[in-house]
Amino acid sequence: MTDQAEQASAARPAAPEIPGKPTSASRTTLSHIMTHSDTNLLGTVHGGVIMKLVDDAAGAVAGRHSGGPAVTASMDEMAFLEPVRVGDLVHVKAQVNWTGRSSMEVGVRVLAERWNESTPATQVGSAYLVFAAVDADGKPRTVPPVLPETERDQRRYQEAQIRRTHRLARRRAIMELRERRVAEGFDA
Repeated sequence: MTDQAEQASAARPAAPEIPGKPTSASRTTLSHIMTHSDTNLLGTVHGGVIMKLVDDAAGAVAGRHSGGPAVTASMDEMAFLEPVRVGDLVHVKAQVNWTGRSSMEVGVRVLAERWNESTPATQVGSAYLVFAAVDADGKPRTVPPVLPETERDQRRYQEAQIRRTHRLARRRAIMELRERRVAEGFDA
């Protein structure tokens, strides 16, 4: 660390240490039965309906973990694995996988089962969302660190760090390309 960086760091008041929260503290499941009003032109449940349920469950988890409002910053890797039909009972399971200073990655699994059968639920989708915790003025606020409890939680934490690295690299590469094109007289 340079002398200048050390002086700047010393001049800044230290942020109070926020105690971490275990993964299980905010984990949740949202369940919803699919009806005809949820269908698309093919007669299966519209992907947007599933995406809304995913965002709702992830938002609840982010708000629980951060202890207040959190907004969706991005949705990564929304995968639809199987169609969902009218009469399916959909379970959306969400948990915080990783936390930064004010952001959280929430992992979501979507399961479906027939409402009138006793067969096991099938995974029909998955997604990763990034939420930012905000204060009453919409400004970022600090979130508690997530504390992985199991080997699976630890794996999800490590995978989330990889996804974050890729998101930041992709954003940086796009911004550099745009700046280069403007400097070359394109896209002005």
